[in-house]
Amino acid sequence: MTVYTPRRAARVLLVDAAGRLLLFRGFDPARPAHGRWWFTPGGGLDPGETYAEGAARELAEETGLRLAVPDVGVPVHTDVTEFSFDGVWYRQEQQFFLVRVAAHEVDTTGFSDVERGSVDDHRWWSAEELGSTDERCYPADLPAVLARALAGDPAAARGAAC
Repeated sequence: MTVYTPRRAARVLLVDAAGRLLLFRGFDPARPAHGRWWFTPGGGLDPGETYAEGAARELAEETGLRLAVPDVGVPVHTDVTEFSFDGVWYRQEQQFFLVRVAAHEVDTTGFSDVERGSVDDHRWWSAEELGSTDERCYPADLPAVLARALAGDPAAARGAAC
């Protein structure tokens, strides 16, 4: 039986004017042979932090994009995921926010030590690239999550478990 550490996280669907989504590529430092995968900016909430506050903070730390909390908007997707990272099993309740920018030059100087040691790339993905890649992306239904968020589907916020 696996004992999970509960965690709340805010994630951001950062989309540029060309409709491309920013993703980071990383790996589990405790299991580097497990491979690499792509994921959205974001991370665990600090104590007492709201999801929107966490989204704004994580964007600033991971991409250099500084937004006021109201500018991250409202969640467009929620889900729960379970995963292992750096020797700890997590059960993570997460909310995703859609943030649109004309363009943005990613600045990762705000990365934590863990991020510097486990994130090795980032790139902007078109919806077509995301939908046709054989590379692992999280959440597993990311192309559908993005499509619903961009379409403004009110059902998108209800989400589904991964």
